[in-house]
Amino acid sequence: MKLRELRSRRKSSFWSKVLPYLPYVFQSGVAVLFLLLLIAFSAWYTTFLQNMPAGLPVQWIMLILLGPLTVYSSFRTYVQPADVVFLLPQETGMKEYFKPAFRSGIIYKLIGLYIVLMILWPMYIRSEAEVKHPLWVVLLVLLFLKLLSAYGAWQELRISTARARTGYRLLRWSFILLLLAAWLWQPAWKSVLFMLLVGINYILALRFPMKHAVPWENLIAAEKSGAARVMLLLGWFVDVPAEGQKVAHRRWLSKIGNGISWSREGAYRFLLVKTFLRGELLGIVVRLTLLGMLVVGWNGKNWLGAVLYLFFIFLAGTQLTALRHVHGDTPADAYYPIPAGSRQQEVVALASRVLLAITVLMWVPMIFAPGGNLTILIGSLVVGVGLAFGMKSSWNRKWKEEEED
Repeated sequence: MKLRELRSRRKSSFWSKVLPYLPYVFQSGVAVLFLLLLIAFSAWYTTFLQNMPAGLPVQWIMLILLGPLTVYSSFRTYVQPADVVFLLPQETGMKEYFKPAFRSGIIYKLIGLYIVLMILWPMYIRSEAEVKHPLWVVLLVLLFLKLLSAYGAWQELRISTARARTGYRLLRWSFILLLLAAWLWQPAWKSVLFMLLVGINYILALRFPMKHAVPWENLIAAEKSGAARVMLLLGWFVDVPAEGQKVAHRRWLSKIGNGISWSREGAYRFLLVKTFLRGELLGIVVRLTLLGMLVVGWNGKNWLGAVLYLFFIFLAGTQLTALRHVHGDTPADAYYPIPAGSRQQEVVALASRVLLAITVLMWVPMIFAPGGNLTILIGSLVVGVGLAFGMKSSWNRKWKEEEED
């Protein structure tokens, strides 16, 4: 069996299911919206560079924006549950199967990292930083750190115990961010010595934990999670088949929802709340909210801050529409006493409440921003709440029409 051809066939099979949905994505207006946002950002960024404030912490901005992109690593292996049986005899030769996954997992993410670097570079060279490295040096450093992080992420998948995987993941994030910070603040010769010392020790540390030759269960779980993220993204624009998503325990949130009445009317509400608390969508919404709070607070009580505030509300609402597809293809009606027609009502109710909470949270940093206009501050909240209720009304109308059709 030619393992590389097997992976290629599986990759083609997966994306052949995704590509037919792309025309619907563009028809939704996302391409036009992206183009308008790109033009608006270009105009704002040009003006910002021409009037860049003194003392701007450019190095911290680069660390915050480049750091997570440098550390984050994932691999699409297209491994299937049946491989535990049928490919187990090929385990010693699976390197041929995994090489393209490792290579593509680095290349695509490195392209995105370099794009962000190119955007930040004009700000970096205009900054008052005492240490500035040439562009080609920074490109090589990011390449090395990306390779090191990808190698560490792959070794983490092979580690046999979950607790050790979590510890080594934290270690990888700490080391890579520390190395990137060293290059942003220290001269090249010190950074090179520090990078070699830390890098060698990190690679040696990865040799200690016990590992599987091929971590079948971890690879299957990671592949299911990767496929689910793609379908979740498409689900913002068109109905797609549900895929198994990664379930997070989040015990500290487990008590939320327990107060829902144990009745037929609250059955789907209970199921929906618990699924939202343990699904990937919660993490996406939380990260988007924190980013929105940071950006809105940074721009303060002005027209730009108000526009960004409304834009992040719209993005959060778009994300929350994924709740509509939760349990859409599962026989939940068979084992939960769900009343007919209650799905849409409960989804809209939960999504609108979460969106309203996000609207208030992202508005709070505007209060503490110095200066600005009080009218814009109050008006932003009023318009933001109106946008949240407008999206709720749109969901009710649109989804009702689709169900009737």
